[in-house]
Amino acid sequence: MSTRTRIKICGVRTLEAALCAAQAGADAVGFVFVGRSPRAIEPVEAAAIVRRLPSFVEPVALFVDATAQEVRDVCTIAGLHTAQLHGHETLAQVEELASFRIIKAINFGDESQMNWLRTPPPATVAAILVDGPAAATTNAPTAKTPAARDQQLTGGSGEPFDWTKLAPWISPQPNANDLTDQAADTAPIILAGGLTPENVGQAIATVRPWAVDVSSGVESSRGIKSLARIRAFCAAVQHADAIGR
Repeated sequence: MSTRTRIKICGVRTLEAALCAAQAGADAVGFVFVGRSPRAIEPVEAAAIVRRLPSFVEPVALFVDATAQEVRDVCTIAGLHTAQLHGHETLAQVEELASFRIIKAINFGDESQMNWLRTPPPATVAAILVDGPAAATTNAPTAKTPAARDQQLTGGSGEPFDWTKLAPWISPQPNANDLTDQAADTAPIILAGGLTPENVGQAIATVRPWAVDVSSGVESSRGIKSLARIRAFCAAVQHADAIGR
């Protein structure tokens, strides 16, 4: 079983934030290619950042219900080989992207997506990212916080969910060194949804995910990354791992 929780900082838009994440210990940085998102970035801008990333820090492209050709076109321009699919993509659509490492994001509790946890994914799926329930499925007619409103555009709730309900779904994770390693019966689990420097330690202790993913939880304002919070988040993950050992 892995003794280190991997870290992904998502929604990066500047070289400063990307390099800060890498220096703080992040394993991956995410670029959002969803035009309506406050964290959206142009492929050529992402390419300039990717060229400056240190070795062994994986750049990840995030899409929501994009076509396979759109994914290929953007990733070619940006120089990316890992794509995070954060919509309602089908197995067939994922298999169309067999030349990429795929992170398939799901909203926990959405029955239309839970089969990604119930059955072994195709070989092209390097990890399953488990986000909170989509904001549109909550009882409130509209999201209550800026983070939740942002996530209505791009994925989950932007708020923590009941991690104890996820823990039983996760079998022991592989001792993976990169996104290509996975167990025979499951893909590594990346936990997302409302994580912050203040609560990520509790999340790790509860779920023991292979990796954690954060976006709004390390921002000073909507779409603007806080370097201090990026550092604090990475330090909190490292502290939680030290306690776990």
